[in-house]
Amino acid sequence: MENRIALPKDFVDRVTKDPFLGEELLEALETVAPTSIRLHPVKGKHHYTETVSIPWSKNGLWLKKRPVFTLDPFFHAGCYYPQEAGSQLLSFVLNELELPENPVCLDLCAAPGGKSSLILDHLEGKGLLVSNEIITSRARILYENLTKWGYHNSVICNNASDAFGKMNNFFDLMVVDAPCSGEGMFRKDPESRNEWSTANVEMCAERQQDIIENIWDGLKQNGLLIYSTCTFNEEENEKNIKWICSEFGAEIVEINYPEEFKPRDGIGAYALPGKVNTEGFFICVLRKTDTSTHFDSSQRKNRKEKKNKGKVPTFQEIKSDKELSQFIKYEASTKVVEWKDKAWLIPEDFNEELLQISISLNVFKLGLPVAEPTRKGWIPDEAVPFSSFLSDNVKRIELDKRNALLYLKGETFSIEPALSADGSGNGYAVVCYENIPLGWIKMIGNRFNNNYPKEWRIRMKID
Repeated sequence: MENRIALPKDFVDRVTKDPFLGEELLEALETVAPTSIRLHPVKGKHHYTETVSIPWSKNGLWLKKRPVFTLDPFFHAGCYYPQEAGSQLLSFVLNELELPENPVCLDLCAAPGGKSSLILDHLEGKGLLVSNEIITSRARILYENLTKWGYHNSVICNNASDAFGKMNNFFDLMVVDAPCSGEGMFRKDPESRNEWSTANVEMCAERQQDIIENIWDGLKQNGLLIYSTCTFNEEENEKNIKWICSEFGAEIVEINYPEEFKPRDGIGAYALPGKVNTEGFFICVLRKTDTSTHFDSSQRKNRKEKKNKGKVPTFQEIKSDKELSQFIKYEASTKVVEWKDKAWLIPEDFNEELLQISISLNVFKLGLPVAEPTRKGWIPDEAVPFSSFLSDNVKRIELDKRNALLYLKGETFSIEPALSADGSGNGYAVVCYENIPLGWIKMIGNRFNNNYPKEWRIRMKID
């Protein structure tokens, strides 16, 4: 590759001396990165040819070459998610674990959303997933991606890690894809080579330990912690796993990983470019045993108390609202509640957990946002068309690819006059591409107002 940023010298020296990694890895890091996607299990559609199934991921596919995802309406509709094949090993790992029937799960470092959407697929609408991102701008990206993935048992929040340690014995499963030195991204993101140093590796390893200390008390006894990074060094991987076992009495859960994924020192598993068609990835599963130690929260560095002010909030249920029923399906396992001046559809079995979450965390999304009340009635939320709860009463208008892309750019154009559910040519409708919903419009005869969120719109030319 021309004008390629050189691999850091200290990194090359270390890899060369490590028989587990070796020259084969260095050679692979100078090749073209593979492209892979993961299909939505229900609405998964694509037009890509010459795909190859990823054997450890039920819905994963390698693509022959990297397309322009922005110009594919299926991408915007949440039909698939571009996700690195190595990180899709999480799908295999989840299938190997014994979780409660309705687990409460945390994806701590969730943006941009690949692992969270994969966990939601695994849950199949059961249980509850809290997806967290500490950086606000990235939390917004996470919101868009998980909204388009369409599940109602999804919470998104924006918190530092110590907020979860204060939720004592709350989570059955924690997934920590820890911020790391990013060695496994050297091929996909060459600029990351300039940011690497041995000092940064040491800093990342220490920060990862701080994160585990902060969240540990939030994991239930016998709960599971899935720890992963996209790096190759022992400091951030095996040594940290040994530290967690030593510090907290955790035990490593043995997983029969696919043979392509090799362990070093018998701990976890690695995806190594050159040995498997992925970027770099490390994963290991730990169990919080009955004898695991409690972390003294007073030892947390720079700990700040956040006290709840005022009355403890409650959910006001909205039962069988006729107007809301024009937009959503009411189902027995769910209920619609009012929270933060909006109607939300939530899993009925998790009412108490969601109340605690709403009190304890800075929440962006609490289930499926349905609609916002105004003087003139409810305005449906952008999340509804992407979910399985979209009402059958909603008018659907089919678009060809060009008009679908124009809609996604936020533009308007003429449409065939269409009757809404009330028999008029006015009101809310959903536009679709090949029967897959893209979002809302407000019909006015053969014209419409484009309700696609401004921050989601395509900004590139579509010709």
